[in-house]
Amino acid sequence: MLVLGIETSCDETGVAVYDAAQGIRAHRLYSQIALHAQYGGVVPELASRDHIRKLLPLVEETLREAGITGGDLDAVAYTAGPGLIGAVLVGGTVATGLAMAWGVPAIPVHHMEAHLLAPMLEENPPEFPFVALLVSGGHTLLVDVAAPGNYTVIGESLDDAAGEAFDKTAKLLGLPYPGGPALAALAEHSKVDRFDFPRPMLKKPGLDMSFSGLKTAVMLKVRELEAADELNESARADLANSFQCAVVETLVAKSLRALDQTGYVSLVVAGGVGANKKLRQDLQQILSQTQRQVFYPRPEYCTDNGAMVAFAGAQRMASGQPAAQGVVAKARWALDELSAM
Repeated sequence: MLVLGIETSCDETGVAVYDAAQGIRAHRLYSQIALHAQYGGVVPELASRDHIRKLLPLVEETLREAGITGGDLDAVAYTAGPGLIGAVLVGGTVATGLAMAWGVPAIPVHHMEAHLLAPMLEENPPEFPFVALLVSGGHTLLVDVAAPGNYTVIGESLDDAAGEAFDKTAKLLGLPYPGGPALAALAEHSKVDRFDFPRPMLKKPGLDMSFSGLKTAVMLKVRELEAADELNESARADLANSFQCAVVETLVAKSLRALDQTGYVSLVVAGGVGANKKLRQDLQQILSQTQRQVFYPRPEYCTDNGAMVAFAGAQRMASGQPAAQGVVAKARWALDELSAM
């Protein structure tokens, strides 16, 4: 089975070819960071227009790298949501048109399911069941993954996603876009958790999270340091490190609580924040002491990409999911609405 995957949910244009026998045959990724940096965040209309400009050339490059033509494909999979509706429509329209031209089914894919399944592309994939921590700029979810397609959201952020909190806090510290990686890099210059920032909802029962109050605490501390003329590079690094420590401690604690609640021994971490070094280090250190394992996709598959979409589409097709009738595009789409495979 050969499946072309197309990802356009936000500001990255991703295309890949998945071969059920060989794995990922080719993948291409174009990032719009330079386009949106001057605005300090993603501008949806500009994102849609740039997907239109880049998508077909990337498809041609990816097919050429894979050594195949469109006629060799068995399906075209595309991110149908959740995401920026204009960007999702671009990918869905192009994918559906190509599928019609090549006489193959178009398979709509849930963006977060694709992230969740991305570690299956690695040499040592997790076995079902497991808990998934999905952390990105738009989502922070804890998911009970009983089997492929059988998902129950058991915890989530009630306000800002973890990645969104990283980006907003980075902006408070005057860091360039994209803020999350810049904040993590700045935090490496500090060795102390200097500021006592809150760990929201950590002491409350349950698995839900909140990061808006933490962001506000950083803002107030920044203003305090500015007023005292003490917001120097060392203080900014300490602020970044203390903020990161608070987020990571919350994510780790809630993940451990989810493993205890489900009785599972495996944790999957996916999404852009899943590439965060401190999060990986702390989870590895703690889980190794409890005879549990943590699994990640490789860093290039943590961010939005076509490889995870192609793989998820192939799994959906293999399970007998029918082709979509028309273009499917959803700005919001609950993960637990999906059918089992």
